[in-house]
Amino acid sequence: MTETETIAYDVVVLGAGPVGENAADRTRAAGLSTAIVESELVGGECSYWACMPSKALLRPVIAQADARRLPGLAPAAQGPLDAGAVLARRDDFASHWKDDGQAAWLDGAGVTLYRGHGRLAGPRTVTVTAEDGTVTTLTARRAVVVATGTRALLPDLPGLAAVRPWTSREATSAKKAPARLIVVGGGVVATEMATAWQALGSRVTLLVRGKGLLSRMEPFAGELVAQALTEAGVDVRTGASVESVIRENGTVVAVTGTGERIEADEILFATGRVPQTDDIGLDSVGLEPGSWLEADDSLRVPGTDWLYSVGDVNHRALLTHQGKYQARIAGAAIAARAEGAPLDESPWGAHAATADHFAVPQVVFTDPEAAAVGMSLAEAEQAGHRVRAVDVDFGSVAGASLYGDGYKGRARMVVDLDEEILRGVTFVGPGVGELVQSATVAVAGQVPLDRLWHVVPPFPTLSEVWLRLLEAYRDN
Repeated sequence: MTETETIAYDVVVLGAGPVGENAADRTRAAGLSTAIVESELVGGECSYWACMPSKALLRPVIAQADARRLPGLAPAAQGPLDAGAVLARRDDFASHWKDDGQAAWLDGAGVTLYRGHGRLAGPRTVTVTAEDGTVTTLTARRAVVVATGTRALLPDLPGLAAVRPWTSREATSAKKAPARLIVVGGGVVATEMATAWQALGSRVTLLVRGKGLLSRMEPFAGELVAQALTEAGVDVRTGASVESVIRENGTVVAVTGTGERIEADEILFATGRVPQTDDIGLDSVGLEPGSWLEADDSLRVPGTDWLYSVGDVNHRALLTHQGKYQARIAGAAIAARAEGAPLDESPWGAHAATADHFAVPQVVFTDPEAAAVGMSLAEAEQAGHRVRAVDVDFGSVAGASLYGDGYKGRARMVVDLDEEILRGVTFVGPGVGELVQSATVAVAGQVPLDRLWHVVPPFPTLSEVWLRLLEAYRDN
């Protein structure tokens, strides 16, 4: 191990995924010298093993499903997808797992990149161990920002490592479709990857421990997605736990809680995430290694005046776009504190990540898509709000009929009866991912219902569902 000189910056960022990049961009734009540390690829999980490659896999699947709903296109869309072409396009969107372009972007932004494993070594200090063993010490005059994200959680099953299971990384980067694939889980990764690989030629068995899919969304979202997956050929089994798994002569054998043996060529565990904080030196500043790194609304770690936590690692909202939002807030807060300027940490203030609590949008890119923002009905009731759910079938919307024959979908808005605003909105149906931004504006902006009557949806589009929801609220 070779020790180098100590180098000082205003800000040091641990993790060069999209969240860390945003934090570094904001502090550098504020005139603060900034260094960023990355042990893998600049661009992080989202760019190479999550958002971008998974959506590249799913886009042809959704396009084909849409085409099959339209006379004139349906006959041409009946054949199998060209899996090789889909995977090649996926490789392009993952930049062939090379980060030259993103590293060049950091350089252009004036952010210094250090490649290696970064660890805290006391307050305002980070050591970076390069691949050749060289250690560089960085000190931060203003702030250290932790943006190390999460990794897949694997269950504690005997011998699991020998099975070589897939996690989200293998599922989004695999070079060919396995003939048979077991997917364990019922959340976003599980449903999206079941959708993708079934369409690319795998025979998929989806094992869900709970009663249904997408348990964090309104119940009808999981119900409609499960129905569509079953119609597409996925064997969806709820109430199914995996008690053991082995690989025999290349074949994976999963044994369920009922003793049933299910065989496959690969098995994907999509059973949650854990923070990547076990080896970043948290103990050197009195924090627990391996724990979620809690942050306040300015994204500063409580009890410190220099440590910030942004993105998945703080467990506020495990979504790339929400982490990038946090990074922008954190960057503004760091810059204001560096200038000695007052902070606006009031709800929806410039230095408060208020949307994390009330207006987190998400799209699940299955067929049909599921999109939501804010609270579900159950969450709003648990929070003590006096609310009412208003449901509308997309069959009442002309734009849905035009979108495709046999369109199936549903929309819900959760109305706060005391304040006459929306606490949450959920859409399920083909193409609804593009509707969720309008819902996010309504929820985050706390737009009164009487004003929403003046937001005229263009005819004939899916957006007309907004008018149907308002009419249903008025008429009932």
